[in-house]
Amino acid sequence: MIHFIIRRMLIAIPTLLVISFIIFAILDLAPNDPTGNLPMTVPPEVRAKIRSSLGLDEPMHIRFGLWLVQFCEGFGISIGDAENRTRILSWATRSPVVDLIIQRTPQTLWVVGLSYLFGILIAIPIGIVSAYRQYSWFDQVGTFISMVGFSVPTFFTGMVAIIIFSVQLRWFPMIYDTTLVVDSWQNFVSQVKQMIMPVAVLALYNASQLSRFMRASILDNLNLDYVRTARAKGRSERAVLLIHVLRNSLIPVVTLIALGIPTIFSGAIITEQIFRVNGLGQLLIIAIEGADIPLVQTLTFIFAVLIVFFNLIADVVYGILDPRIRYD
Repeated sequence: MIHFIIRRMLIAIPTLLVISFIIFAILDLAPNDPTGNLPMTVPPEVRAKIRSSLGLDEPMHIRFGLWLVQFCEGFGISIGDAENRTRILSWATRSPVVDLIIQRTPQTLWVVGLSYLFGILIAIPIGIVSAYRQYSWFDQVGTFISMVGFSVPTFFTGMVAIIIFSVQLRWFPMIYDTTLVVDSWQNFVSQVKQMIMPVAVLALYNASQLSRFMRASILDNLNLDYVRTARAKGRSERAVLLIHVLRNSLIPVVTLIALGIPTIFSGAIITEQIFRVNGLGQLLIIAIEGADIPLVQTLTFIFAVLIVFFNLIADVVYGILDPRIRYD
């Protein structure tokens, strides 16, 4: 297993280098000029000096190398060491990109991370029961809710939740207050109330998708030979389902879960916009709208790194779930 992880990490390094160059090149070649929003009265020589101060007068391969070095240094040294570290600076705010990302990350992890966790905890039991009791009323209701939850976009369910629970019933706040500091029980209750709707909307979407995969995977394994053998040996139905069937059925579901974890860090762009959650998804939208290329490049590459990393985690979990899989 250790040799496999080392091999995969060695393969991941050139893969990430190629991905980083593609991301940098595509965004660098986009028709965006950081001086484009300046007044027309600004002389051309001043615009040229601004572009030079941003390093845009250098060839693309030199700018890519500098950006890559700054990316590695920015995420490898403590945030407070500003004097001894080169940072990627945002074109819009002239603030270090790393600091902007770290400021927004807690909100995204709280909302999107909890919704993904709740979605997994809800989806797996529902998928197991729906498959074991196929075509029962529980399966029919679960299938209907899953289809609706997965088919209806989150911006629609978010707006419906706001209309019902914020406008009509006035149970929860309409807008997420990112400045709220949880320093008392009252503020804690307020924090929980404002998190309920965005977390519920995203959890419904995630659970709807995962429960269908879980149900299909359980059904594929229920009638296989090893299940009949376990039943013939006198194992209880609970043991057959939870020990034998569930372990093998989780293998394809693990792939879906692992590939979905990076979306936690990328943020739920649509849902964060609806509930005004000041997270990474909203930060990415602001960066795109403002043509803040360094910030977009950094965020996109972070998402790519997370996808490669969690792919490796999924491969390792395969070997744990299925003893037949050997990497050495």
